[in-house]
Amino acid sequence: MIRSKTGRPAGPGSRSARGIAMAVGAFYVVVGLWALLAPAGFYGAVAPFSPYNQHLFHDAGAFQVGLGLALVLCSATRAALQPALLAVLAASILHAASHVEDRALGGHVSDVPALSLLCALLAVAVVLERRAMRRRIER
Repeated sequence: MIRSKTGRPAGPGSRSARGIAMAVGAFYVVVGLWALLAPAGFYGAVAPFSPYNQHLFHDAGAFQVGLGLALVLCSATRAALQPALLAVLAASILHAASHVEDRALGGHVSDVPALSLLCALLAVAVVLERRAMRRRIER
C-alpha cells in the first residue's frame, strides 16, 4: 500500500483517470463481447479480412473483455489503477501499430485515428493518475 508522508494510506488517484479508465474499459468489454459472442457479425462489420477465422475472433474477444474488465474493476473498486492503465495502453498501442502496418490489407479509414484516440485517452489517464498519486504521497 502506498502511504503519504504522514503514514496514512495515500488513497485513490485521479477521479478523471478513473472516469477515462471506466469508459475505455466499458468500450473494450462491449467490443470484446461482440467478437466473442457474434464473431460473424463482428467480422462483417469491423474486420472483413479474408479468410474468416471464428476461433481467432473468439480469442481476440476474450482478451479484449479481459483488458476492459481490468480497467472497469480497478475503477469501480478504487484499486490501484496505474498497472492496469499501463497494461491496456501497451496493448492498445500494439493494436494501433498493427493497423498501421496492415493498412494495405483493408480496414476502415477511421481505424487508425480511432485506435490512436483510445491510446491518447489512456495516456492522459496514466499521467493524471500518476500526478494524483504523487500529490497524495506528498501530503
